[in-house]
Amino acid sequence: MTAVDTNIMVYASRADSPFYEAAEAALDRLAGSGQPWAIPWQCIHEFLAIVTHPRIYRPPTPLSDALIQVDCWLECRSLTLIGELQGYWDELRPMAEQARLTGPRFHDARVAAVCRQHGVETLWSADRDLSRFDGIRVVNPLLP
Repeated sequence: MTAVDTNIMVYASRADSPFYEAAEAALDRLAGSGQPWAIPWQCIHEFLAIVTHPRIYRPPTPLSDALIQVDCWLECRSLTLIGELQGYWDELRPMAEQARLTGPRFHDARVAAVCRQHGVETLWSADRDLSRFDGIRVVNPLLP
């Protein structure tokens, strides 16, 4: 199964992003493939926080538009939203130690740990920091 990280969703929803067309096309391909795919709940939360933030985007995405975008993704029958399961700490703790995580890098570890718990094999992301975690292949679908 493939999961999608926040940055791909942000790029696909913001026409002012230089990666808009590539990200939108990548998500359309994934959703239209009929194959199961996933979005971690943390990434939905982060998507909403980023696109509606007035210090990140001027103008920010109106909340109603951001919520409609999430609703559109949720309409895809092959999408599964994934979150922490029993034993999550047993995934996260060794990742944090191995990567010597501090500060905001814990968010990436949370995403990677949830993906591993759910058997995600590939995580689509433009964030190279996610490749520091074993057991999940990080692919940037925006690169040719």
